[in-house]
Amino acid sequence: MSSTVGPSGAIEVAPIEDTSLLAFYRDMNLPERRTFWACAAGWALDGMDFMIYPLVIGTIIVLWKVDPGSAGLAGTVTLLASAVGGWLGGYLADRIGRVKTLQLTILWFSVFSLVCAFVQNFDQLLIARALLGLGFGGEWAAGAVLMGEAIRPQYRGRAVGSVQSGWAVGWGLAVLSQAILFSYLPPDIAWRWMFAIGALPALLVFFLRRYVEEPAIAAATRAKQVASGDRPSLWEIFSSSTLKTTILASLMATGCQGGYYAITFWVPRFLTTERKLSIVSSTGYLAALIIGSFIGYLVGAWLADRIGRRNLFLIFSIGAIAVILLYTQLPLTNEVLWLLGFPLGFFASGYFSGVGAFLTELYPTRLRGSGQGFCYNFGRGIGALFPFLVGALSTYTSLGNAIAIFAVAAYAVFFLAAFALPETRGRVLHADA
Repeated sequence: MSSTVGPSGAIEVAPIEDTSLLAFYRDMNLPERRTFWACAAGWALDGMDFMIYPLVIGTIIVLWKVDPGSAGLAGTVTLLASAVGGWLGGYLADRIGRVKTLQLTILWFSVFSLVCAFVQNFDQLLIARALLGLGFGGEWAAGAVLMGEAIRPQYRGRAVGSVQSGWAVGWGLAVLSQAILFSYLPPDIAWRWMFAIGALPALLVFFLRRYVEEPAIAAATRAKQVASGDRPSLWEIFSSSTLKTTILASLMATGCQGGYYAITFWVPRFLTTERKLSIVSSTGYLAALIIGSFIGYLVGAWLADRIGRRNLFLIFSIGAIAVILLYTQLPLTNEVLWLLGFPLGFFASGYFSGVGAFLTELYPTRLRGSGQGFCYNFGRGIGALFPFLVGALSTYTSLGNAIAIFAVAAYAVFFLAAFALPETRGRVLHADA
């Protein structure tokens, strides 16, 4: 039995009768709500940890005399490592459980964020960020599968998408920390405190251990596998029955993340160099971007169940292409640029609300962690090249041009891959052997 095929052999789809954004939360029981808030907090702290480096990259470049390409490489290495960590973390989630894997990965990236605060040169920072990336990728894989299985199919898009909005909250916390620390501390000390704050996610593990339960279908599937001795292999997602899904989903994840990282990694630097804003004065522009991102996640969560996952991806990829071209290519005043920050954040982030649920619904339970972890984090790995490539290209053209070139290419890939994949809205998941 597959994750989407019922006893009759037909794909089961749950009717979505109440399409209001918060219907899922009103109908949750206590264990579901605890899972929801634990995963939302995990996403927020995950987002804070990742976004700290793009915010301090300008300081690193100046203090250690690092060229933009090398500075971008640290972001690329983090994402490449997260690709490996996501695949392995997803596989581990299938083997030992979603909740245990989530605990381990959160502890891992928290420890290495703290290590980043004590490095003495750029090479050490590069290594610490790579090790942080392993846990960063694994946390997403375990958390996304946990949420996808814990929530009923008629609410899955809105619930998983609302959790995804925690990333914008974490981004906001990182920007707020930057504004405060760089206002009161010299830059050569402030950036270290930024990374030290990134160790806070470790506190979430205590909540996970006490209150969050393993999804019933995942526990039942592992029990059947233990009894039969038929445990999934690391490479099973490349078997003939799932290979096409794995390829297309990986391309889709590459496009949606490549575009996102090309924008969010370099926009802070774009504002302080090409727009001549100080770190502190650029905070308002980043705030508009973050608020747009947060609203985009919530609207995307609602649309994922309202119009379907594919339509969400197609609409938002086109919107992202249009806004990034306006943002980087037109000679706009700073006031107009500030206003454009909202739609840029909205379209460049909102589609992520449908990605977790979509990948959950594409794979059977025995392969869900491995499949979802690999595809999403393969996209992270290839998308990881974009910060480096944008930085490298910016030595030959303007940073705005470099951002636009790679972001537009990525969103085009996202559109085409999403168009080729099936709609999965409302699919019912089952335990399998």
